Formats: sequence, C-alpha cells, structure tokens
Amino acid sequence: MYADINELFLYRNFEDQSLFENFAGIINHYESINYEEIKKNIYQCANELVEFGVRYGFEGNLWHGFLTYSLVNNENSFSKSLEIEGSAGGTISQLAINDFSLFKRLYDFDLSLIDKVLGIKCLCFISDFVNSDSSKAIIDQQTVWALKELTGLLGSASDSQEFYNQISSFYRQFGVGKFAIYRAFKVISGGPSSGQPADIAPITNTEPITLEDLVGYELQKKELIKNTEDFINGHRANNVLLYGDSGTGKSTSIKAILNRYSSRGLRMIEVYKHQFGHLQEIIQQVKDRNYKFIIYMDDLSFEEYETEYKYLKAIIEGGLEIHPQNVLLYATSNRRHLIREKWSDKADRDDDLHTNDTVQEKLSLAARFGLSILYISPNKKEFNNIVNVLARKNSISLPEDQLLLEANRWEMRHGGLSGRTAQHFITYLKTKV
Repeated sequence: MYADINELFLYRNFEDQSLFENFAGIINHYESINYEEIKKNIYQCANELVEFGVRYGFEGNLWHGFLTYSLVNNENSFSKSLEIEGSAGGTISQLAINDFSLFKRLYDFDLSLIDKVLGIKCLCFISDFVNSDSSKAIIDQQTVWALKELTGLLGSASDSQEFYNQISSFYRQFGVGKFAIYRAFKVISGGPSSGQPADIAPITNTEPITLEDLVGYELQKKELIKNTEDFINGHRANNVLLYGDSGTGKSTSIKAILNRYSSRGLRMIEVYKHQFGHLQEIIQQVKDRNYKFIIYMDDLSFEEYETEYKYLKAIIEGGLEIHPQNVLLYATSNRRHLIREKWSDKADRDDDLHTNDTVQEKLSLAARFGLSILYISPNKKEFNNIVNVLARKNSISLPEDQLLLEANRWEMRHGGLSGRTAQHFITYLKTKV
C-alpha cells in the first residue's frame, strides 16, 4: 500500500473525510480494483475536487490544495499547541512527524500515473487546474494567497522534517481551524432553553466596506480605531457602544474595522439578542485561542419586559471569572440607554419604594460599555458633501447643482438627512445610467 491513512495518529476527522478517504483509496488501489468501479470513483472524486477548487479559490494541483486545506482546518493537540503556545514537544511532536511523512507521500504521488495506467484523461485536469476567477472564493483573498503559498511549500518539501517546519510556521503565524480560514462568524443555536450547545459557524460572504467609504464622522472613526488598535496590540481596551441616529454608519464602522484588522488576527462573531444566554459558552470556546475576538451585537435594545440584557451585564462586568483579554464587545444601538423607558414608567416609580434603584437598573447596561461613541445625522451641508463624495466614487457625472437638487428631493421623500439616504440616492442614480 502506497500510503495507509489508517496509520494517522493526529490528523483524523477532516471536514470532508469521505473525499480524503476515497481519493487516498484510489492512489492505493488503482491498479487492483475493477476498472469500471475505480473509474467511477475517480470521476466522482475529480468532480468534488473541482467544486472544492472553485469554492476556495485554488488552482494548479487541486489534490495538493485539498490536502493543504485539510491540514490547516484540522484542530488537534499538535496544531492547536503551535497556534497557542508556538511549539509542541514530546510525543505529540513525534506523532506529527509520523503523520507528515504519510502526507508527504500523498503530496509526492504523480497523478498522471493513474490516467496512464487506466487509459483515461481525467486527473490531468486536476493536476493543472486553471481557476477562472479566484476572487469569487468564499474566503478572503489574503487567506487564498496564504493557502496557495503553503500548498507550494508543502508540495516541494524535501522530507518530512521540512514538511513539519513549513506547516508549523503556518500554524504559528495564522493559526488553525475555522478561525485561520475565515474572519467573520455567527452563532447557530437552538436558544438557551433548547439544551443545544452554541456552534460558532463561519460567514462566507462579508461586505468589503472600508472606513474610507464612510464619508465624514472622522472623530468617531478615530476613537474606534484607537480602541481597536490598543486591543490588537495587546493593551487594555474598552467594550464599545456606538449609538445615535439611524443610517449614520454605526454598523458600517464595525464591519470596516473587521476588514481593516482581520489580517492582524482580528475575528468577529455576530450574536443576536435571543442568543445572549450562550455568551459565556461562546467566550469559553475562544478565550484561549491566539486571535482577538470582537463579539458584535447590532441594533441592540430591549423592551422593558425583555430580560436578556441581564446575561449581557454579567458578561461585561460582574461575574467572578476574569474577562479574557482577547475578547471585546462592540454594539450598535439607536438608543443611548438601551432599555426602553416610557412616560408611564414615571407613574410606576411613584409607587416604588426604591425609585433610584429602579432607574439605575435600567441605566446600568449602557454604563458598562467603557467607550460610547455618538453618531448623529448630518446637517444639510454635510449631507451634500456625502452625496458629492459618493457621486465621485461611483463615477456619476451630473452637474453639481442638478445632483444636489435631486439629492435634496430624494431625502425629503426617503427618510431625511443621513448617510444611508445618500447611499440609496446614489444607488438609484446608478440604475438610471
């Protein structure tokens, strides 16, 4: 047998274990299995490798690319030790060398031999695949390039020790598993009462927005950048609440922060209000990883009958456990104090023996965000400037007087002065061109 994958110690249970086993089986048995059966398996595996290559932006030898992706995506005692501690010694290191010697044989196998022996023309396409547009991959281009580079290094490694050194270097720099491959995540769960654990799942399609795309709000962006820079650099940083008028760029700012700092190890996990009961569980999953995590909560607010905010209060400050240094919370809200208050509440408080306690309970959540940044709607001059800048960026060549006249008509009919209204107006103009 050329490479017996049953002898692997650490690298098991891959994301696509069946493809790994089936293709390794072809390499091991292509000369001894019934011709029609092996041919069917080869073309089925080739189809799956092509789909893999298109999905993740690989080209060249797709079998090599698949092996590299499998190694990078496999969290085990060796790969996680390299990510978190930077080294792995003792028996674990020896077991890794054993596994890598087997993987090297899989990389070194000449796929053209199978085509030649069976008289088919199939794996030649897998060995030299041309991807028409890797920018359509479900992972960002920086990760695509890093995986392609690693594929080349592993494919050209002279022995298992060099293979070990190359993959170890990658784990130290980029980490392992889904956090090494993706940068944005969501929580999938059945809710706190369901008994189902929270699963942090990757988001494969994020908006490529930058802070430069948000016109104006320079002071707000500066504060957000400063806090995030401190966080990325290992200094103390605050949880952040971005609050204010709708359509002013609060959510855009946070999305842009992820795009700016993901190459430096920033990852973002979006959590919805009904999932707050899982926050402690989510933090436990990421607190020891060698990344910086922002837990992102968009449009955060609570009605007076909703009690999920109590989970959030305990997580931010108040629990016995020390808050991990690699996790922050960033939230956006149209409300400054997050929990809804009504004039009728005053009548209720008249019957409350401890009125101040009741008020403080409602204000305490917002107070636990160490940094609050206000976003307000632009005035007419600022709105016109946003329209002008967006028009230039989108190559709209209307005379300025006509552009602003139409923009002002648009904002009066579509939600008033805001950056969102300006963007919607520009989108409308582009559909007319």
